[in-house]
Amino acid sequence: MRAIWKGAIAFGLVNVPVKVYSATEDHDISLHQVHNADGGRIRYQRRCEVCSQVIDYSDIEKAYEEDGRTVVLSKDELKSIPAENSHEIEVVQFVPSEQLEPMMFEKSYYLEPDSKSPKAYVLLRKALEDTDRVAIVQFALREKTRLGALRIKDDVLVLQSLLWPDEVREVNFPALDTSIRISAQEREMSAALVESMAADFEPASFTDEYQVQLRQLIEAKLEQGESLDTEETFGAEAGEGGKGEVIDLMEALKRSLDRKRGAESGADTKEADADDDGAHEGGDGKAPARGTSRAKASEGKETTAARKPAAKSTAKTAAAKSTAAKSGTAKAPAKSTTAKSTGAKSTAAKSTGTKSSAARARKGA
Repeated sequence: MRAIWKGAIAFGLVNVPVKVYSATEDHDISLHQVHNADGGRIRYQRRCEVCSQVIDYSDIEKAYEEDGRTVVLSKDELKSIPAENSHEIEVVQFVPSEQLEPMMFEKSYYLEPDSKSPKAYVLLRKALEDTDRVAIVQFALREKTRLGALRIKDDVLVLQSLLWPDEVREVNFPALDTSIRISAQEREMSAALVESMAADFEPASFTDEYQVQLRQLIEAKLEQGESLDTEETFGAEAGEGGKGEVIDLMEALKRSLDRKRGAESGADTKEADADDDGAHEGGDGKAPARGTSRAKASEGKETTAARKPAAKSTAKTAAAKSTAAKSGTAKAPAKSTTAKSTGAKSTAAKSTGTKSSAARARKGA
């Protein structure tokens, strides 16, 4: 890391020299703009609207405009502001941490001792630990006077810049002024849902899915070029969002609870395994009541019966057992009240040595 600023914490008459480092960084994949016709890079130029010339950064000054009047401020004039020249982080208060509004937090910085002896640094850290308080400080950084909070993280002093009170917008939503009745059952159900999802916060367990999928898209495009198939890359459901349907609040809470409890108990997995076993095992000879049987013949080809929903079975016949034995895992019902004659014909045509069984099936239908 590279220090972005040097200064000293003024803790009463105690001076604590420190170096300031940015504590956070952006992990987003960097993209730039190009012309979609030829892929040429798009560049932005600083062009003067009066003379139309492209201006070097060194020739640019800052200005303020009000009521049609413009005041140009040179770099030297801006540097002459006393606060800009201050390299002091002044401690002005020690407050309980719960009194800080999280919305006011802006950016975090690590503070490293910048002296031969870090005794004053450690003393300030111990003072914060012993009193269980946060130091409110004022400092100037990058042409702005800032408010900040000084706290401890892993034995390191961390400076968190705060927004000024007038930088946090006031909010007024008329909809919240309406009297809303929440039933006791709804409150109990929502509390139960919260409890079912309660856990200790572990940041490392979360992933920036967009950046992962963006990297996946880039790698697929590098490999496949313009023949890229996004459905193949992300799956057929890529890009599908919620339907936004409005449902009953109690019903939504109940479904959420059922889903959470089901996931925890593994009920969904067990049901899926049971359905899969019923469709592929040939032990009891029973056809599944619902679903699709995808049996493969011994030659490795799917039969027509494997692509159609299985019908309810009313009896077991020797012909059905024979068909199941030859197809490997398929269990075709001998008689069905809902099976179509075309399905029986197709099965008979594709199953070797079962013509007599097909004839009985047609008579039964």
